[in-house]
Amino acid sequence: MKYKRILLKLSGEALMGNRQYGIDPERLAEYAQDIKAVTEKGIEVAIVIGGGNIFRGVAGAMNGMDRVQGDHMGMLATVINGLALQQALEDADVKTRLQTAIKINEVAEPFIRRKAMSHLRKGRVVIFGGGTGNPYFTTDSAAVLRAIEIEADVILKGTRVDGIYNADPEKDSTAIKFDHITFDDVLRKGLKVMDTTAFTLSQENDLPIIVFDMNTRGNLMKVVTGENIGTQVSLLPKPTK
Repeated sequence: MKYKRILLKLSGEALMGNRQYGIDPERLAEYAQDIKAVTEKGIEVAIVIGGGNIFRGVAGAMNGMDRVQGDHMGMLATVINGLALQQALEDADVKTRLQTAIKINEVAEPFIRRKAMSHLRKGRVVIFGGGTGNPYFTTDSAAVLRAIEIEADVILKGTRVDGIYNADPEKDSTAIKFDHITFDDVLRKGLKVMDTTAFTLSQENDLPIIVFDMNTRGNLMKVVTGENIGTQVSLLPKPTK
């Protein structure tokens, strides 16, 4: 295996499947099976999941809601998604722990770094909910922060697109995909990978990011075994053979 410990970032929208909102049980079950296959190879898996399928704080603020209030609602949405993913994983016989940045002791553990790392070493999948616990920060920022804290080898950003392009491939059929790109090139070209705070934090800590299509079964396993799918973002250019 190319990586020992990974941080998988999933968007809340990914859980919708073909629905307009909410959670698609079939998509959830597919993700659980792919994650299970990776854990059976001995890879330690932590997950951060968004809440956009239920509520997005920025959208609430645009409609007149107080931004802090909206962001707190978004944090709770990520906990709902975390509970749903936890259930799907446990239905697949995967041991899990849900930790949150906001205290909801009846349903999840509070985030404690040492405890999270202990769970990972014991082979449990750790799901981080509640974002960073602070308004004005996205779950992208939470993913990078948690990845650094637990000393993950890489951030795997699972999306519905198979990598990073120079334009939106869903709108532009001539868009060109990058197999590998540096942090500096992403910034110079103005490409959207993560929000600026998250991306800068990842760059400053030399934490590589791989963007890949999570909705294709087996892709997660291909990424962790080093197959050249998706797009890798790192400090240094891809070495030439």
